[in-house]
This record gives sequence, C-alpha cells and structure tokens, in this order.
Amino acid sequence: MKAICVYCGSSSGTRILYQERAKKLGEILASRGLSLVFGGSRFGLMGQVAEGALSKGGKVVGVLPEALKSREVAHSGLSELHIVKNMHERKAKMADLADAFIALPGGFGTLDEVMEMITWNQLNFQAKPIGFLNVDGFYDLLFQFLEKAAEDGFINPGLVKALVLESEPGILVERLSNEPWPKLAPWPVIS
Repeated sequence: MKAICVYCGSSSGTRILYQERAKKLGEILASRGLSLVFGGSRFGLMGQVAEGALSKGGKVVGVLPEALKSREVAHSGLSELHIVKNMHERKAKMADLADAFIALPGGFGTLDEVMEMITWNQLNFQAKPIGFLNVDGFYDLLFQFLEKAAEDGFINPGLVKALVLESEPGILVERLSNEPWPKLAPWPVIS
C-alpha cells in the first residue's frame, strides 16, 4: 500500500477532538510512509489532515474541482495539486491515486465520496479497503443503518463486515494496511 485517500469535511466541526484526530491521522500516514490523497482544501478537517502529514514530511496530494478552487481555497503547501473539472472527476482521480480509503467525520460530501467507493467495491469495479475513523461514536448510527440494510437484503452482508470501523487513527491505518479487501459474492443477488 502506497497511498490512502481521506474523505472529510471542509468544515472543522464543532468539537476540537475531530481536528485533533484528523491531524493525528495525517501524522500517522506520513510516519508510515503512506501518501495522503485528499480534497485539496486548506480549511476544516481537510486542512488538519494535510497539516498533520506535512508536519512529518509526508507526501500530500490534493484534488480540487475548478469550481471550488476559490471557495475551498487550495492548500498552498502540497506535494501535488490536481485541478479537475467537476466532482465526478475529483472522485475518479482520488480513487485512481489511492490504495485504500478513510472517512473522517464530515457531511454530505464525505458521505457521497465514501459511499461511491463502497458501491464500486460492491459492484467489483475495485477491491480497495475502506475504513471509518469513528471519533467518539460519530459513525455508530451509520453502521446501524448499514447493518439494517444488509439484514433486509439491500446490501451484501459481507460488504458491511469488510468495512473497518475504528476510533484510533493508528489502529485504523494498521488494519487497512494489513487486511486486504475480501473477495465478495456477486451483488445484487437476482432471484
């Protein structure tokens, strides 16, 4: 594994713990020689995870849509910054550059990005590990929903089990690095 894509908010959230864990995750990625691929902004949790990686000499690659260049304000200290046409190109470029994905706390954009990668895995378009940094239970309700959707036959149950949910950044990175994405049965099951 060479690069991990981190999805997170361009907002910092209301709790300092979110910012601290984002920065710590960036530090851990750099200290393990893993490149950070992220949304390219200097604001919010995006800025914190980038600062963490940069503070430890890590390679940090941003991918920012042209339309958000002025709103999200591109981080100026990155190893690489790719400016793309739109969100579709952003997600495809980030996926292409990454070997695994982590979702930090965030909102609609974070969920959109990580859910698309989960869907790509479910459809066997890719087979890349996906994890969630569950800061103070942030993703507990989402995982309850996913388990219910799997129980009711809308999601491959093996897919939900394959997602890595951890509260500590170091443990999450370790698991993503050492637990390959499992071979899943074709989905959906047509009966």
